[in-house]
Amino acid sequence: MRLYILSRNEELYSTKRLVEAAAQRDWEVRVIDYLKCSIEIMKGELKINYLGEELPKPDAIIPRIGASRTFYGTAMVRHFEMMDVFSVTGSLAIKRSRDKLRSLQILSKKAIDMPKTIFASNESSAKDVIALSGGTPLVLKILEGTQGVGVVLVESEKAAKSVLDAFYGMDVNLLVQEFIEEANGSDIRALVVDGEVVGAMKRQGADGEFRSNLHQGGSATAHKLTRKEKSTAIAAAKAMGLGVCGVDMIPSKRGPLVMEVNSSPGLEGIETSTKIDIAGKIMDYIERNVEVTTTPTKKRKIRKDNIGA
Repeated sequence: MRLYILSRNEELYSTKRLVEAAAQRDWEVRVIDYLKCSIEIMKGELKINYLGEELPKPDAIIPRIGASRTFYGTAMVRHFEMMDVFSVTGSLAIKRSRDKLRSLQILSKKAIDMPKTIFASNESSAKDVIALSGGTPLVLKILEGTQGVGVVLVESEKAAKSVLDAFYGMDVNLLVQEFIEEANGSDIRALVVDGEVVGAMKRQGADGEFRSNLHQGGSATAHKLTRKEKSTAIAAAKAMGLGVCGVDMIPSKRGPLVMEVNSSPGLEGIETSTKIDIAGKIMDYIERNVEVTTTPTKKRKIRKDNIGA
């Protein structure tokens, strides 16, 4: 098996663990900085070059595409897909997941519960937006934010109006969401691989912090999912078309609410807290979907439902 991991930094925990898991299976594994790739497109011929040399065609790829490089990264993933290379996360699904608004629209269409969300342009009245969201307290999220950056809790109508007016004045795209007070600054991440939950952790925000992201000082412990939490995570992954993803849910009085579906989830927090070999589960997924034979001409049988233009 020849496997490429598309990652900008081979020293990251997640990248190193994926390399390690592939090496344990005696696979040929290589970390490729996708920003150093270029593509050739000719009649009936597609090629990828890396550092000035043509890359041999792999059997599978694992995209680890940074949020700020989504356009270029997904272009590379799509090129591999067009070459009939299996990707654990499809290019179209990655693009869907990176667009917070589009993600919520898709989840809503599939009747998956989430916090009530309002999206409006800077031509809208801040007062009307606050009223539509159900009033304060409420959460404001910048559409381009990641890892908890660009998320603000406002507790009074006066403060909400001031913040909304400021952001709208800068022409920033915002989501306005109801605040789930009973969550007490916690959320749940379920790691889904090939339609099954392979591990879950509960993240708790630092004292006085309503965001639970580990990058914002939160902590993580292993979590046993309820039946509803598990079915919600699986349904969300399926709705987004992601073979590997982290589904972030917040506990509420009406059940688990999906906040985000992450197409490139970090492995450190969940492997450390659960002691589960998540990287190995991803390799199992690849093995189930790519059959490599070594008869005179190598042939690859690839399940097509993960490939999209």
